[in-house]
Amino acid sequence: MVLSLVSLCAREVVSDHSSSPSWLSCLPRELYRPLLDAAFDHNRPLAVGELVQRWPERTLNVGGQKKHGHTPPNRLCIQALLLSVVRGLTDKRCALQLLDLSGLQCDEGLLEDSMGGWSLTVALCSTLMQAQDSRGCRRDGERERKRSLKTQRERDSIIKRDRGMESRKRGMEGEEGEFVSGDKKGEEGISLMRVCSQEESVPGVRRRMELQRRNEPQQTNCSSDSDQPEVVRVRADLFINARSWDRVCGALSLVGPLKLYCRYLRVEELPAPSVASLLQLLPREGLLGLDIRYASLGVSGLALLLPQLEPFLLLHTLKLHYCNLDLRRVQSGEQGTMQDMCRGLSALKQLRRLSLTALRLPGHLRLVLSSLPQPLEVLELPYLSLTPADMSYLSCSPHASSLRELDLSENRLDESAVPSLRRLFSQAETRLVQLSLCGCGLSDGLLGTLLPSLQRCRTLRTLRLALNPLTRSGLVSLAWTAVEISSLQLLLYPTPLEEYEPGLPPLPSSAQLLDWPLMEGSEVRKLTLSQLGEILEAKGRQHDLLMTSDLLKYSTDLTLEE
Repeated sequence: MVLSLVSLCAREVVSDHSSSPSWLSCLPRELYRPLLDAAFDHNRPLAVGELVQRWPERTLNVGGQKKHGHTPPNRLCIQALLLSVVRGLTDKRCALQLLDLSGLQCDEGLLEDSMGGWSLTVALCSTLMQAQDSRGCRRDGERERKRSLKTQRERDSIIKRDRGMESRKRGMEGEEGEFVSGDKKGEEGISLMRVCSQEESVPGVRRRMELQRRNEPQQTNCSSDSDQPEVVRVRADLFINARSWDRVCGALSLVGPLKLYCRYLRVEELPAPSVASLLQLLPREGLLGLDIRYASLGVSGLALLLPQLEPFLLLHTLKLHYCNLDLRRVQSGEQGTMQDMCRGLSALKQLRRLSLTALRLPGHLRLVLSSLPQPLEVLELPYLSLTPADMSYLSCSPHASSLRELDLSENRLDESAVPSLRRLFSQAETRLVQLSLCGCGLSDGLLGTLLPSLQRCRTLRTLRLALNPLTRSGLVSLAWTAVEISSLQLLLYPTPLEEYEPGLPPLPSSAQLLDWPLMEGSEVRKLTLSQLGEILEAKGRQHDLLMTSDLLKYSTDLTLEE
């Protein structure tokens, strides 16, 4: 990547922190963004803090940098960013109203000094609480100042009252000691008695101050914090588990100068009531996706949670991974609960992406998908124990022609599923972009019957077929089909059976293929790579089509972004 002149200059400017007072005083607003990018790219947390504290724009988008090829900011820069947002609340030069941190978190363990989703969520919630505490300190200081001014005014009024009484007494005695008339003296006496009775009814200054302090909390409680205007809206992706649930709920319950909004919510190992409580605290606008993992929800838990999602009108993604939902063991008393679950799905008007991992739903796919009000664009159904009836429904459903991404991995497919799959590919051939059939038990013969239908998918960019029992001959046929798909950019192919150590069964499962050792130091692997290279070169696809069998290190840049 060639850096522009502005980027090169910005890197030099932020590299020397001692010069920051000179350029910050005369910095035009157009240069704040390049300088902040340079500070993030070159790990200058002090420069990040000074720039954000004086941010001249109403919006600051930090999370989107990762989509444009930038590495995620390190931990110190993110902490400096959050602290400077709090300091900017009292800085008149700061015009920030919306801070967008969506997508800022780094994948756990990807970079050593980066901040993962859980750490970023905890740091962000701590910042909200810090802003609330600092706001409370400023409010207490303002109250004390007003109380002191009021006390001073009361003292001045008492002194003026005493002086007035002394002047009235001198007037009653006359200027030279002469007695006033009886009528006038009576009137002055009545007036003096009235003033004295009023003075006696007023407590002393110290007593009045004590009563005022005692009544002050009641008066301040009457004006709730909800009357205070919201200063900065913070939008982020939240990652919550049992350790951070209390902190996040506390931050969402605060009414302060920073208001937290969630774009994508991911929760792990939380029971259904805890997730429901969390959803009730989230602002209704802005939530686009919900990802629930490793939770024992069951049918009753889903029936509880799905109605809670109806107020989130923009929700388009729902992911349920390993949530202990097994419809093979549904008892007769749970049929009503299943109907509640389906009604909850029908209320999600904008749902376009549905991911169900390891939910045992054999024979119930129609029940789930027919409840949805709109056709899906993304459907992920790995480890669902799908039956031929499920595949038949999917190929004829309204979702088939609208699918852009489809994942049927780890569902055992046989000859009975082939007609449904060919019909499904025919329906989706003009829209399907990503297809995953990993670990489906596709042998040379089964895959050979599907290749003509796959070749007609002219928009396909990613095809994943790892952990299927293919020989080298079947892999070569797959490679010839792949190079004919002009849109294809990634083929994740299975390691051919010839490269495994002896002892594999004729049709091994995906678990066996994953655990079985490969032959090392042989010419078998070189022969496979040579044949694939010749196929790519013959069609001129060696630069725009990646073929790999590496499950861990293949390029993820080709996957579609949400």
